[in-house]
Amino acid sequence: MTRVTRNPVQCCVVGIGQSEYTRWGGIQDRSQFQVTAEAILAALADAGLSPADVDGLASFSNDANEPNLMQVALGIPELRLAAMVWGGAGGGTCGGISMACSAIQTGQADVVVAYRGLCQGQGRRFGRHGQGRVNGNFVDPFGALAPPQMLAMIVQRFMHLYPITHEHLAEVALNARANANRNPNAVMHARRLTREDYFAARWIAEPLRLYDCCLETDGAAAVVITSLERARDLRAPPVAILSSAHGSGPGWGGGALTSHNMPDEDYASTNGRRVARQVFGQAGLTPGDIDVAQIYDHFSGMVLMTLEDYGFCGKGESGDFVASGKLRWPDGGMPINTAGGQLSEAYVHGMNLVVEGVRQMRGSSTSQVPGAATCLVTGGSGVAPTSAMILGRL
Repeated sequence: MTRVTRNPVQCCVVGIGQSEYTRWGGIQDRSQFQVTAEAILAALADAGLSPADVDGLASFSNDANEPNLMQVALGIPELRLAAMVWGGAGGGTCGGISMACSAIQTGQADVVVAYRGLCQGQGRRFGRHGQGRVNGNFVDPFGALAPPQMLAMIVQRFMHLYPITHEHLAEVALNARANANRNPNAVMHARRLTREDYFAARWIAEPLRLYDCCLETDGAAAVVITSLERARDLRAPPVAILSSAHGSGPGWGGGALTSHNMPDEDYASTNGRRVARQVFGQAGLTPGDIDVAQIYDHFSGMVLMTLEDYGFCGKGESGDFVASGKLRWPDGGMPINTAGGQLSEAYVHGMNLVVEGVRQMRGSSTSQVPGAATCLVTGGSGVAPTSAMILGRL
């Protein structure tokens, strides 16, 4: 099917790379920095490029793998862009890529690598209580000490307002695990999950059970971005970045991770409706034009909200949407998280979702959607800022 975009394609993903993915604390023989550098080098090799071709590095959410040090470690001659999206945890997944595209389009960089590396078993663990979180005084006294507790309140409100059930949450988790079982790189590749297993699991923070919560993993992933003109001469088939955006709605502040002071009409949401309008508008597409999606799945209930906020179904209709099997590969109308997502492949703050989106456009996923020409990727939800992008097959 021919896709018509409002704006001509200017930037492409030309290389993808990742380390091995292990359970939390599984990588001990190299530092987090080394693992991240390996993912970057793998992405460059995939593109047929070397560090000498790179002049930009981008990441998000207080990434500890600092670009100036990465420049020296990799032997990058000149660094013209060193960009990072502030805060928002995984909300910046696609934001770093958006900044890379802006730099390339304005001539401030030619080849940018966007990356994320997490080996939390070696040191700081994201979300752990007492690590200097801003505005913790608004949530800590009430026992909301970690992201599952903080986001559980949004999901609980969502399930109170609309006909969303635990069966609907289970569908998201079971879909992710089924896809991971086909992906040999997934942490949960060899571990099946049944509906009985899901409902027998312990509560983490109601309404979230164990399998509603993302994995804790060690690993890194990276993508190489350049202009369409240069992309055509490289080794890997280029994947078009049809649109990308990041930002936040009014009054969100730190969202669920801090004050819970977002406007009432936005509380049971992802904070993504405005970003959704941007990415669809830039690409000249509608939700009906999306063939496959990689939706940030830190918690299953947030996936349901994302489906609604991005227009795949109406408000309160996501339960029926997933119950119909539309998320399932290969027969669903819009399969999601085809490598297993963060619930079952790995938790790399969503960069693994970007890598899988590129694989879908290349036709190389372990759960390939036949003929897929567009892929939506979303950043972390229920946080601020958040982000999204749409990839397309050229």
